[in-house]
Amino acid sequence: MNAGGNLSLAPFERHVFVCQNVRPEGAPRRSCTTDGKSELVPQLQQFSKAAGLSGRIRINKSGCLDQCEHGPVVVVYPEAVWYGHVQPEDAQEIVAEHLVADRPVERLRLADECINTKSCPHKA
Repeated sequence: MNAGGNLSLAPFERHVFVCQNVRPEGAPRRSCTTDGKSELVPQLQQFSKAAGLSGRIRINKSGCLDQCEHGPVVVVYPEAVWYGHVQPEDAQEIVAEHLVADRPVERLRLADECINTKSCPHKA
């Protein structure tokens, strides 16, 4: 309990945001999902729970993270590690390597020069 007598929970060690944005057909930028759903979120949740991370890691669906050319996109905070082109089959590796072993998955990591810039070579 905290000083006020209320039960308090420890803060999450990490937050994982998974873009679930859907753009209309014909939009100039791609969507991270076609229908606002993805097996990526439940896969990350399942592997996190199996790794004993419940209550320590929070996995959230998010709206647009403005990295559409790299979608599906996942970002892990507080490290601000951005992953691009993430598929459900990548979930186990992200959990085991990044969330458990503290080693970002370099093959999925977005280059710093591609994050929040207009000059990324992936942008039309």
